[in-house]
Formats: sequence, C-alpha cells, structure tokens
Amino acid sequence: MDAVAAPRFIPPIPPRPITALPLPEFLRAVRTNAIGMWPEAAYEQDHLVGGLAGRRSILLNAPDAIHHVLVGNPGNFRRTPATVRILRPITGKGLLLSEGEDWKLQRRTIAPALAPRVMPMLASHIARSAEATLDALPTGEPVNLLGAMQALALDIAGRSMFSMDMAEHREMLRRLMYEYGEGYSKPHMMDMLLPPSIPTLRDIGRWRFKKRWMAYIDSLIATRLASPPPDQPRDLLDLLRAARDPETGAGFSAEQLRDQVATLILAGHETTAVTLFWALITLASLPDEQDRIAAEAAPLDLSPAAAHGAMGQLVRTKAVVNETLRLFPAAFTLARQVIARDNAAGIPLPKNALLLIAPWVLQRHRKLWVDPDAFDPDRFMPDAPPPPRFAFMPFGAGPRVCVGAQFAMEEAVLVLAALLRRFRVTRVDDRPVLPVGIVTTQPDHAAPVLLSRRAP
Repeated sequence: MDAVAAPRFIPPIPPRPITALPLPEFLRAVRTNAIGMWPEAAYEQDHLVGGLAGRRSILLNAPDAIHHVLVGNPGNFRRTPATVRILRPITGKGLLLSEGEDWKLQRRTIAPALAPRVMPMLASHIARSAEATLDALPTGEPVNLLGAMQALALDIAGRSMFSMDMAEHREMLRRLMYEYGEGYSKPHMMDMLLPPSIPTLRDIGRWRFKKRWMAYIDSLIATRLASPPPDQPRDLLDLLRAARDPETGAGFSAEQLRDQVATLILAGHETTAVTLFWALITLASLPDEQDRIAAEAAPLDLSPAAAHGAMGQLVRTKAVVNETLRLFPAAFTLARQVIARDNAAGIPLPKNALLLIAPWVLQRHRKLWVDPDAFDPDRFMPDAPPPPRFAFMPFGAGPRVCVGAQFAMEEAVLVLAALLRRFRVTRVDDRPVLPVGIVTTQPDHAAPVLLSRRAP
C-alpha cells in the first residue's frame, strides 16, 4: 500500500465572503481588515470587476495582465489619491510616492546605495543587531513575538542607516509609528473620493503628525552627522549622501535626503518585522521545520564579518521566508489609477478605473498554486519548478520593484537562521492568530511565545 502523505499545515485566516460585500460592509473591511473584502470568486477568476462610488474597480489575477501593468506600460498607471493622501505625511516626497521623471531621477540616484556590492556591509549591521537582540531575549517566560521582531527590525534599520545603537531612539520611533498606524493610516470614504489637493479634517491631524515625525528624522540625521566623517561608507546615510544621479550628477537636497531616510526606516523595518513574525508563529506549529533550519544554520559563521557569505548556504531558510512571503505578503494590495484607457491581456481598463493587484489573493489563487492555503516551503527549494511569473511578487515587479528587496530578504533569512539556531519556539496558547490587513499584514493579537534554548 502506498504511504499517505501527511497533511500540510494550513495557517488560520479570516473567513472569506461567499459573494461580493455590500458597500457598507466593504468600507468597513477596508478600514478594519482589507484582506477580508475579497470574495471566494477572487481566488478563482482571472479578474474581478466591481465598483466604488461610481468608479469601476478591477482586481487582476492573470499574470499576463499584471505583466502589462507593471512592465509593459507602467507609465499609464499612477498611485491612487488615497494612497498619496495617507502615506505622504510619513514618507514625504521620497521614492515610494514619486512619479514620472521625479521617480526616475530618485530611483537612479538611490539604487546604487542598495546594490549587491553593499550587501556585505549591510549584512554586518544585521548580524550585529541580531546578536544583541537574541542575547537579551528571555527564556522560560512569555515573549511578545511581534514586539520583539519590531524592535529588532527597527534596530537593524537604525544601525544600517546611521551606524548607531537605536536603544535611546527606539521608543520614540515606535510611539510615532504606532500613533500614525492607529490614528491616521486607516482609509475613510473621503480619502478615496477626494483628490489629495482637497484636504479633509483627518488631513489636519496628518499634517501635524508629519511636522513632528520629520523633525525627529531630521534630529537623527543631525546626531549622526555630528560624528567624524569616515574614510569609507559605513552605512546607508553615507551612501545616500554620496549618491549622484548618473545622468545629471545631482545629489539629494537636505529635504530629499530626509524623505528617503524616513521612507527606508518606515518601509524597511515594518515589512521585515511582520515577515519574521509570520514565519516564527507558523514554525511554532512545525517543530520539525524549525529543526531543519537550526541544522542548516548550525555549522555556519553568522558573525558580522561573515554573515553575507553564509547566505548561499541558507537554502531551506530562504525557502521558508519565501513561503512566508507568499502566504503573508506585507504589502497585501497594490492600488493604481488608470491614466488612459488601456487593455491588459484582453482585460479592458477604463480611464480613471481603480486597478488592484493583491499579492494576498494572487499568491493564494487556485489556478496558480497547488494547495494554495497550505504552508509548504518545498515550493521554493532549488529542485522545485519555479512559480508562474507574476504570480509571486511580494516585493512588487517591474521598474518599481522594491529597491530594498535584497536587503529585506537578507535580513529575514539571517535573523531567522540565527534565532532558530539558538532557540526553539512554542506557542503559549492555541488561540488562532489571524492576519489583519490595514497598511501591512499584521496579526490580530500579540500571540506570545516561549523560547527554549537549544543544546550547544
């Protein structure tokens, strides 16, 4: 008799609507948990057409259509007014929200600062932060896993940007980010209907927040610049200050530098923190998978001087990170507005339509993945067939692919390997941890865990 394969682990998710939500429930989902707004049909069809306040919305799941939008004709699709309104106060006019020629100039200027040649330097900052954090983690008592990963990712972001211990700045940075996440990041109806040039009452609070947030970023830059200049670049700030557009020779102004720093600290730490959280909370139910990663990492030198060189040998660890990114993409939805009427692989795109590409849906789509809701790192092992192109895009795709994707992957892989080499992770209770999509894919509660030290 043939052996029966063990069932794969399926992480819990919120219930999906059977049919499209009525407008009041849809708006409630957008504000409270946007991943709950997609009905069952979204996970089966190539595209799904809906409407919001008289404007057509189109969810794209067909890889050829997504290729057209992100690669074939990206200039015909811009950030939505709601995205600009909500994110501008915390990212400024940095790379994330820039468009057209301004985006091209910023991208050309910033890309060398995150090129593969600088990864060894950045990996040393990752390893140094990981060592300090893991040394301080307690055993035998509940640990707030999300809080620990946020603190670690913020420390990595700070060290990588400023070469500074972030202990004295961490509390203020987290307080400001929490304030924005809870108070100003949740979209309201007026955010979606009005152009950014017409302010709402909530925008007043956002502008006041921006003044305090950017002033604090300026103070961090000033503190860092007070130290003697180095002979060689030691962090991202050095690289950004030295960066020049290869075509014009122009560098960043003080305001542009500040906005790039704010964007990288915000986006760089929060997305990696939730990725590490989802990887670890999932692996807490899979002790054998934890042991595989621990065994893979055991003989490797993960010290600051050698961490980057270990990346090529952390094959299983990288597969686990990729599967985590598939099931729990931090950026769960990309929204664009159609500038001029278009056609994406046979799908008509009317002018001004709201276009959505949702990695949360796409990467669980039943036509594109086998057993799509199951956690199976084997999908990303070297001997597995690659996923369909434009069916797996946790960092976006095309010209606007995340400029820090390699850094983010290196951070997640090195931290996961170092942590599981040192600790076993178990749940304190069996309460399901459900994903909540607002700005990033967060857990619905802190989900404490226990860490037990592995034998040397």
